Amino acid sequence: MGLLTSDRQDQEVSSSRGSGFSLKILIALAIAAFALFGYFSHTSYNPVTEQKQHVAITPDQEIALGMQSAPEMANQYGGDANDPAGQSKVSQTGQDIVAKSDAGKTPYKYKFHLLADDHTINAFALPGGQVFITEGLYKHLNTPGELACVLAHEIGHVVARHSAQQIAKQQLTQGLTGAAVLASYDPNNRNSQNTAEVAVLIGSVVNLKFGRNDELEADKLGVRFASDAGYDPRSMIKVMEILDKLSKTRTPEFFSTHPNPTHRIERIKEAIAEKYPNGVPSGMVQ
Repeated sequence: MGLLTSDRQDQEVSSSRGSGFSLKILIALAIAAFALFGYFSHTSYNPVTEQKQHVAITPDQEIALGMQSAPEMANQYGGDANDPAGQSKVSQTGQDIVAKSDAGKTPYKYKFHLLADDHTINAFALPGGQVFITEGLYKHLNTPGELACVLAHEIGHVVARHSAQQIAKQQLTQGLTGAAVLASYDPNNRNSQNTAEVAVLIGSVVNLKFGRNDELEADKLGVRFASDAGYDPRSMIKVMEILDKLSKTRTPEFFSTHPNPTHRIERIKEAIAEKYPNGVPSGMVQ
């Protein structure tokens, strides 16, 4: 009698677990479907890059997000540099590139910042046109062309809407990762925890890959924007050589999610040759 009762209880528990597992799978599939629909249903055509993009926010929202985030980002690097001449040079160079290139045809409101941190080697852009360069990188640039190419690269990120794309991709990855974790995790199975951790790791790797592709596109756009403004695009190669040299003694933040500098130089040379098949014209600002 006791044995039959035990068997019946085991069957009820097993049935309950099976029912719960099926419901969990259905919820996970719904989450994944919602994430995929949300990503692929938001598309926009970028006339500068001539690409269809998956973005979840508008240019006006990008501008607002960038302006709201700018003070906090600046504070992380010591705030604005106490160098009026340097700040003026950064601003004038950046605005010169915007005015003379297709970057000026976008709705973004560009502002260029020189930050006080003289140890960190970095330059970055927020969505909507907020562009930053640290004194740590600025002091290693030797020519106007090198500064122009750094800023043109960051302007490339803005124009290509890389931040907006990253937001959409992160939402997609988080949705799919959440679905995978929900579907795979079983509190009664220790091995399922490892599966869930792998799903999270895969999501991180996917986003890192997206970031590296963005950097290569920003390099190509940087060549285009800098040269359209009259700066010698070969200065971008010199910037990469400077950063490569600095990376031998310390790792610049500029390279934290970027492709190998040697690989970037190869791609930059290809972009220059594509724009100037007969050679770079003489008289450009180096």
